[in-house]
Amino acid sequence: MLILTRKLGETIKIGDEISVKIIELGRHFVKIGIEAPRNVKVHREEIYDRIREENILAGKAGDSGLSEAVRLFKARGQAMKKAAQGEPEVDGASDGPVVRKKN
Repeated sequence: MLILTRKLGETIKIGDEISVKIIELGRHFVKIGIEAPRNVKVHREEIYDRIREENILAGKAGDSGLSEAVRLFKARGQAMKKAAQGEPEVDGASDGPVVRKKN
């Protein structure tokens, strides 16, 4: 970790595009201003951690939905194959395929 000392109004440069300026000094806080390109995400650490946790949870929840979609897609493909062979039509419902007789 690089540790720097700055006074009120002084700036730290990170690369060519990011500036961190000391805006205000309080008894128990430091207010900083950050200038960065729009494509650089800047978050307080606690917000960044929450975003990361939510993304991990969303990824886990998405896995079960994807598995169900694959199952339904396969069931539909089998039903279409059977229909082409003249067998009864199958509907891929969420609780499993349902057979419907053709009229």
